[in-house]
Amino acid sequence: MARERKENQTNPVSLITLVDPSSPVSEQYRTIRTNLQFASSADQRLQTIVITSSGPGEGKSTTSANLAVVFAKSGQRVLLVDADMRKPTVYKTFQLSNHSGLSTVLSTGTSVREVAQETTIPNLTVLTSGPKPPNPSELLGSVRMDQVITEVKGLYDIVIFDMPPVVAVTDAQIMSSKVDGTLLVIRENVTKKEDAMKAKELLSLVQARMLGVVYNGAEQSKDQGYYYYSS
Repeated sequence: MARERKENQTNPVSLITLVDPSSPVSEQYRTIRTNLQFASSADQRLQTIVITSSGPGEGKSTTSANLAVVFAKSGQRVLLVDADMRKPTVYKTFQLSNHSGLSTVLSTGTSVREVAQETTIPNLTVLTSGPKPPNPSELLGSVRMDQVITEVKGLYDIVIFDMPPVVAVTDAQIMSSKVDGTLLVIRENVTKKEDAMKAKELLSLVQARMLGVVYNGAEQSKDQGYYYYSS
């Protein structure tokens, strides 16, 4: 079973969908992509997605990056936003500069188009976190953030926001109330049941549209490491 490295401040996450696109784990990501596409309808289009977890080390950044890759490979214009301005990983994963990014856009009024960076993967653009701000939650809850969401919806087919853990800080709650849907990532032998329940409760409080749960690190078979459950 392919295993991603535990995400933290210093190490990029594993892009299994690039390194081994024919692996069972990569196929699981494509399955999640398909399920999310079916969650979209004429009445409720799924264009902006928050991905969060209850706590650290559960795989939310790995899930965000690999889902962005498989969506891009399907021909859709994808923007991956590192909205974890406290412990960013996306710029390292895709080997990009983090001199400016989301915090720049939110604090200076710079447009996303000016700051977003193209990757080597066709159709995939990344908006890194930018310099660490003193007030991430306030920036995410601002009117300017609403304007940014409107801007990116006009530029991309799918926008994925990689958020901090929802139990630790309010950032994911704030963004989940603004986007089309939220995915919660949990990890076998890491996520505590009470933390997962708390995460669901916090997201329900802001009336987040829960798309489902990504359960990873499962030991049930040699080749399967990721499972998706629709809510």
